[in-house]
Amino acid sequence: MSDTHDWPVELRGVTESIVATLGPNDLWNMAALGLHAPDEPDEPVTATTWGNTRTKRNFHRQGGGVVQFTADPREFVDAAVTIREDGEPLLPNADAWVEIEATSVDSGTDGGTEWERWELQPTAAGTAESSRPLTINRGFYAVIDATVAASRLDVPSFDTDQLVERLRYFEETVEKCGGPREREAFATLSSETGWREY
Repeated sequence: MSDTHDWPVELRGVTESIVATLGPNDLWNMAALGLHAPDEPDEPVTATTWGNTRTKRNFHRQGGGVVQFTADPREFVDAAVTIREDGEPLLPNADAWVEIEATSVDSGTDGGTEWERWELQPTAAGTAESSRPLTINRGFYAVIDATVAASRLDVPSFDTDQLVERLRYFEETVEKCGGPREREAFATLSSETGWREY
């Protein structure tokens, strides 16, 4: 069995990533995917898909995909709230990537939404040739949290008013603490989701 040392980055708690899965149209669909680090090193990394998403269907069809890690908030917004399909699986701004096999291990329904849990087994990995130092920008993390809140707006088990309130807070954080990339990413999220209309 694989462990987290086979991954090109350290995984703690829920690590946000972007997964590319090959669709029936021979294009790679980009989607946000939270990676759940195991409690023990010899246990597998898991992820959960919610609803009948392209990622879920492509996992069933292809048996895996390419998980990648990037510090570009625009990539996360594109993956989370738009339909992005590319001819290649790797994002130009990916700092690291890992090919994975995805095995369905559990499924159910929560608040009327179907979910499916997957074990992710790394088969190959790599990192970008030019390593970039990681800097912390509160606006970046606000964008990432905002993609999670926005993705739950139409899920019956989540309170819409609370989600909108969170999005207002994240918007303010991005304006105060983010740079041009974070502001651009949040503007895309707002226009694609229309969260202010809820």
